Amino acid sequence: KVRSRTGTPVVFRSALVPPYVRKAKAIEAALPWLYLKGISTGQMQEALAVRVGPEAKGLSASVVGRLKAEWQAEYTHWRQRPLDQDRWVYLWADGIYSGLRAEGQRLCVLVVIGVNERGEKHFLALEDGV
Repeated sequence: KVRSRTGTPVVFRSALVPPYVRKAKAIEAALPWLYLKGISTGQMQEALAVRVGPEAKGLSASVVGRLKAEWQAEYTHWRQRPLDQDRWVYLWADGIYSGLRAEGQRLCVLVVIGVNERGEKHFLALEDGV
């Protein structure tokens, strides 16, 4: 709420932020990336303060934990989707190594990409690799 110096209410409409939006989409998109880069749940607010400034509030460990649970549920739903609705013409399977390390080993993700009869590429599987 915005008030004038006299105390009367003033209607304020931001040209940058739509009404009722509490965090920008760019910040929301950065959260999974920060998590994958190894930022712990408790350090998320501090990491975002570097990008957003000291006003990075509302990202407590419990909020980040809730977001991780939502992402896990979305991923589980995506993994269990039916694949028999399309006819897959090509399949590619590969392991992609990242710069991340765990216990001295580089981490790998196994990726399967399929191309259907219409020529559309789709990620079919993403799994941890060793």
